[in-house]
Amino acid sequence: MSEILEAIDERGVATITLNRPERHNAFDDAVIAALTGALRRLAADAAVRIVVLASSGRSFSAGADLEWMRRMATYSHEANLADANALAALMQTLDSLPKPTMALVQGAAFGGGVGLVASCDIVLASERAVFCLSEVKLGLTPATISPYVVRAMSARHARRYFQTAEIFGPAEAHAMGLVHEVVPAEALAETAERIIDALLQGAPGAQAEAKALVTLCEETPIGGALMAETARRIATQRTTAEGREGVGAFLAKRKPNWQVKS
Repeated sequence: MSEILEAIDERGVATITLNRPERHNAFDDAVIAALTGALRRLAADAAVRIVVLASSGRSFSAGADLEWMRRMATYSHEANLADANALAALMQTLDSLPKPTMALVQGAAFGGGVGLVASCDIVLASERAVFCLSEVKLGLTPATISPYVVRAMSARHARRYFQTAEIFGPAEAHAMGLVHEVVPAEALAETAERIIDALLQGAPGAQAEAKALVTLCEETPIGGALMAETARRIATQRTTAEGREGVGAFLAKRKPNWQVKS
């Protein structure tokens, strides 16, 4: 049985499904490598418009597989560093993917599973979902996922939950900013389709640039340098094929050529 399932529909919506339900979709080095490879392939595929991250079974992801962690505890510092860098690369690959990404959290997301959630652009959670940054209970820290989790839930909330390892529900996750919408379990797929339909109206190149723009604004102080860079970016986008097509289609009252025909 494959531990990572991939599917791409006729609209260019790719779904990656974590498929280790018997282990609550926990990941080890092999799963990390497979997931990173899948994301990189999808990033390079011009036919892919959106990437959805889902899971089979009751849990979204329990984070690191305990057998893998037990094995890594016996390895050298150098081997552990290489292993940690692989997980860091997975999170960075997902976070910086030049396409819209969406996580569908149907159940428990613990540890690194929260990192996957925080690295996605859009997060929908079932009312049955629960979250936990559980690392300190194991004598560890949420180190490689921390840049994404702190950004998503704010440093103030991270100070609490990184240290207490409390379990919190979808309403709390929504209030913190980790989750965008909380819906009944039976409405998760329908809600995802509504957002996918909205995403498919946008130009793929412009969406990639818009995503990069958010990162730029997060990391750059407001001032002359940021003003100059944002001006350069919109000036460049206006002269792209997408920019010309989008404005031309609007003025001609027709659909632009990137929209999926209904």
